[in-house]
Amino acid sequence: MKSNTHMYVITAFAAAIIAVLAQVSIPLPMGVPITGQTLAVGLVVTILGTRYGTMAVLVYILLGAVGMPVFSNMSGGLAVLIGATGGYIIGFLAQAFIQGIYMDKFGYNYVQAIISNLIGMVITLAFGTTWLKIVMNITWEAAFMGGVAPFIILGILKAILAAWLGVVVRNRLLGAKLLPKMA
Repeated sequence: MKSNTHMYVITAFAAAIIAVLAQVSIPLPMGVPITGQTLAVGLVVTILGTRYGTMAVLVYILLGAVGMPVFSNMSGGLAVLIGATGGYIIGFLAQAFIQGIYMDKFGYNYVQAIISNLIGMVITLAFGTTWLKIVMNITWEAAFMGGVAPFIILGILKAILAAWLGVVVRNRLLGAKLLPKMA
């Protein structure tokens, strides 16, 4: 079994992957961009599982909260978390935990990874859209049109990609004994 230090290093690396992919950003009119964050969160959880995947997302959020420019468009700080996109970022934490629990229960194979990543996408969109409605003081319909509708097709594609790539990387890391079986 790998040491805690080894896994904490991998967790920090996973948080860095989320930060890097967050910079892949396409702005949209409602102020909620299409980003690589959702892909990264699904990928990290598929690879690392509940404990370390959730920890990586928490580290990412905490780095951004203290002002490190890890959120999309090299942004950071509490203002981002209480702004229009903050619900999506906080939703990543719920996504990681629930997605990880699902995979722990049903297995780390392609089918279950796709299902768990789709569940994760719905969780993040639910958190983000609810927060968007509150912060921007808009109707549910407007929140849905700006906070869910533009992300559905690309979200499904990102969920499938995160599942496929995550299972491949996880299996290779397990085979190389770089991850413990319970990660």
